[in-house]
Amino acid sequence: MDGDREGAAAVHHHARSPEDVFRDFRARRAGIVKALTTAASVVRADVEKFYQQCDPEKENLCLYGLPNETWEVTLPAEEVPPELPEPALGINFARDGMVEKDWLSLVAVHSDAWLLSVAFYFGARFGFDKDARRRLFTMINNLPTVYEVVTGVAKKQSKAPNGSSKSSKSNSKPSKQINSNSKPVKPAHPNEEEDSGREDAEEDQAYLCGSCGESYANGEFWICCDICEKWFHGKCVRITPAKAEHIKQYKCPSCSTKRSRE
Repeated sequence: MDGDREGAAAVHHHARSPEDVFRDFRARRAGIVKALTTAASVVRADVEKFYQQCDPEKENLCLYGLPNETWEVTLPAEEVPPELPEPALGINFARDGMVEKDWLSLVAVHSDAWLLSVAFYFGARFGFDKDARRRLFTMINNLPTVYEVVTGVAKKQSKAPNGSSKSSKSNSKPSKQINSNSKPVKPAHPNEEEDSGREDAEEDQAYLCGSCGESYANGEFWICCDICEKWFHGKCVRITPAKAEHIKQYKCPSCSTKRSRE
């Protein structure tokens, strides 16, 4: 739990905006998704490790998503009250009494609730007003829930017809532009004629480049990594719209480097 406590302290001292809290939320969510997702061989090892660590013979265990995009299964915090809201207790006890995918889905639901509670705990602690809370919720709501990722609902949603999309082949096909919404990581960006300027501003806050950290601006070309699910300016990763048309599965520079080392 040291990593979790250090991460909490870092957010306490440095984060003061909805964007800061959202970055912490997104990192913790990424760690939990690794622990519960079985779709790709690269993360299957995490699921097997998670399954083994959740031994029903052990004491009450919790799954924590950490701010460095990793996860940890351990006992709950001893201090009362805890520094952060605690995740569901005793996830290991149900492991052998359920089908694996059902058990993972159950843990995913509880993890979604925990992630929200941590994010809005920070929001309350930092004194977010109504607009700040709305911005934080909008950014969080534009990501699929852990449950949707684990159960495959996010993929099914991405295959639904989209009138504003230039291409909707499959979930592995990255977006050519955020406005086209062929990637399920975030819902379709609102059409200009259907949305007010205020809502556009709130939606734009949800798109933060994984390379430069800047937010989305109308009309910019962006692409999403199919491994870490982060969005990038095309110019930041040297991908043009024409080049993106021929990419079946996009891997950002960071994920490409990780794969080459394995």
